[in-house]
Amino acid sequence: MSRRRRNRPAQVAPGRWRGVVLLLALGLAAAALEGRVLYLQLVSQDFLAEQGDNRHLRTVQIAAHRGLITDRHGEPLAVSTPVDSIWANPKDMKSSLDRLPELAGALGVDGEWLARRITSNLNREFVYLRRHLPPAQSANVLGLSIPGVSAVREYRRYYPAGEVVGHVVGFTDVDDVGQEGLELAFDHWLAGEPGSKRILQDRLGRTIGDVELIRESRPGRTLRTSLDLRLQYLAYRELKAAVSETNAKSGSAVLLDPATGEVLAMVNQPAYNPNDRTQFEVARYRNRAVTDIFEPGSSFKPFALAAALEYGLYRPSSIIDTSPGYLKVGSRIVTEDHDDLGAVTMTTVLAKSSNVGTGKIALEMEPERMWEVLSSFGIGRLTESGFPGESAGVLHDFRRWRPVEQATMSYGYGLSVTTLQLARAYAALAGGGMLRPVSLLALSEPPRGEQAVTEQTAAAMLRMMEAVVSPEGTGQQAAVRNYRIAGKTGTAWKSSAGGYSKNRYTAVFAGVAPATDPRLVAVIVIDEPQGGAYYGGDVAAPVFSRIVSGALRLLAVPPDALPEPPLTILDPLDRTVPPSLSAAARAEVSTR
Repeated sequence: MSRRRRNRPAQVAPGRWRGVVLLLALGLAAAALEGRVLYLQLVSQDFLAEQGDNRHLRTVQIAAHRGLITDRHGEPLAVSTPVDSIWANPKDMKSSLDRLPELAGALGVDGEWLARRITSNLNREFVYLRRHLPPAQSANVLGLSIPGVSAVREYRRYYPAGEVVGHVVGFTDVDDVGQEGLELAFDHWLAGEPGSKRILQDRLGRTIGDVELIRESRPGRTLRTSLDLRLQYLAYRELKAAVSETNAKSGSAVLLDPATGEVLAMVNQPAYNPNDRTQFEVARYRNRAVTDIFEPGSSFKPFALAAALEYGLYRPSSIIDTSPGYLKVGSRIVTEDHDDLGAVTMTTVLAKSSNVGTGKIALEMEPERMWEVLSSFGIGRLTESGFPGESAGVLHDFRRWRPVEQATMSYGYGLSVTTLQLARAYAALAGGGMLRPVSLLALSEPPRGEQAVTEQTAAAMLRMMEAVVSPEGTGQQAAVRNYRIAGKTGTAWKSSAGGYSKNRYTAVFAGVAPATDPRLVAVIVIDEPQGGAYYGGDVAAPVFSRIVSGALRLLAVPPDALPEPPLTILDPLDRTVPPSLSAAARAEVSTR
């Protein structure tokens, strides 16, 4: 038996084998962990650092404020104010959805809208919750310490003069990009260049500190306009009062410096406030003085008569027979708005606004010559202001003119202009016949222009237009005390289906002040005035007088029509005393 035991193979207890296997497994696991640690520390060090940074480091944009817009004297017309926009990472807000009502109250938004905003974007990492909050309100929102809710600094445009400059300056959108007016035209100049930096955030998304500046922001550049805010307020006030008083559909007014072509004021009614985005409707923010065209009526007569003077066909004293008070041209009859004037001078034709006289003068010219002069005044061309949406007006090619069209064009029908375009043409007459480009930016020196007519023709037209504002002319209500004014009234029927309306008018007055040394050109347009008064001399001329009167005094322009003072000669022998002296002065003279 003992021999069989010695020949039996040795057997290991099952428990002992299990222990060996367990020790081997633990050893292998420890070796694997140690190897993984060594691998991560030595081989994947950069990857781990990047993963850590991705969880706590963020690259954010540094907002750049938009450039300042000022008037010619540095008064601000558009400024950028700091605001905060609240945004959220919906992924980080999953655990805080019960705090949405609290967040909605701080944001001032509807709770249901906020819940939909978050829950429908749970797969996104960035959504705006509220744009352009005041910093104080933004601080209240961030003070709630809701995970995933953060703020970014932005800038919002503010317009200190409001609707007074709205049509010229325009406005920006919520992203501070120019949409209308000068904000759009000079967006490349005004827009800043944002920068960027790297910041460190905690697990709630709150900024702990700045890590690195990647790129500095560059603010936008200042835009100095040609506007004079004092004149802008004056023109806005008077135009608004006139449109309200006459219950007119709309109105426009433009003031130019004839020496440089700078726009000193440009206003429209109805207006809008660029600070109130609820008023952003196309019908309200259109700059009518630049975009809307109209038939100028008799306010266009100076340019037809200037063409006749330029080519030596007439002189201001030339006699034109307007009898019998109408003019037949083909199958059409040109009539007057007043009684037959008979044989009168060319100056009287303008002063009394004779359609027959102007038509006769126009028909004496070759169509091409008349067209050349009208075109040289910028009619049918852009003013070069660069304003978005500017219209060039309408002036048909002379080869398409029929005699009746040539006659009617001479008194402002059959062609169209904008208020700014008409002001530029009058500025050419006021500037010695020189047509200059219109500028909405302040200029250091006059730009180069083109000679529309000779200085002699321009000077003659100014003298003739002074008769319009005399007591015998149609524009006497445009007179300004102690100043010589040259101008022209205009009243045009508005076109309608099948011809011209008999109860819808455009009232115009365009003028120059002072006539002896022009400093201002102003054009007033009142569209569809209601009530008994609708002529340009009754509706637009008084507005011109009030605006120009105030503007001349604001600009300290010396009067050129002061009355002669009474001359009193004091004879020391008979001791004559002028009655204007005071009692004390009279007594002193009497006792000498």
